[in-house]
Amino acid sequence: MDKQLNSSWWALRIGLGAAPFLAGLDKFFNLLAKWELYLNPLVLRLIPVAPATFMRAVGVIEMIVGLAILTRWTRLGAYVAAIWLVGIALNLITMGAFLDVAVRDLLLAVAAFTLARLTEARQPEASASFGG
Repeated sequence: MDKQLNSSWWALRIGLGAAPFLAGLDKFFNLLAKWELYLNPLVLRLIPVAPATFMRAVGVIEMIVGLAILTRWTRLGAYVAAIWLVGIALNLITMGAFLDVAVRDLLLAVAAFTLARLTEARQPEASASFGG
């Protein structure tokens, strides 16, 4: 892989690894946002726990995905992040709220998918397994 693609891969890997990790961590502190506001009222009726508890569980998953991207599971973590971000966007779209965030998350999903594909190109052996 040439220098430009390698530097692009690293930029995506660091950004898409750090962002979900930090957003997940913030689910415990609510410094960046009041995360419960992003929960669809339909979801609130279905979950058997308090919204704050649910968002902390979401935060743990986001931190795991971020760490996967930053470590040897870049490809798998990036695919999971892409799917996760589409899910978040669909949640917001069905709420009819935070549509600007939904658009941003769809673009981040494209970036995560791109990272996964670049990882496959960078490390062809990763295509045969879930590592990378």
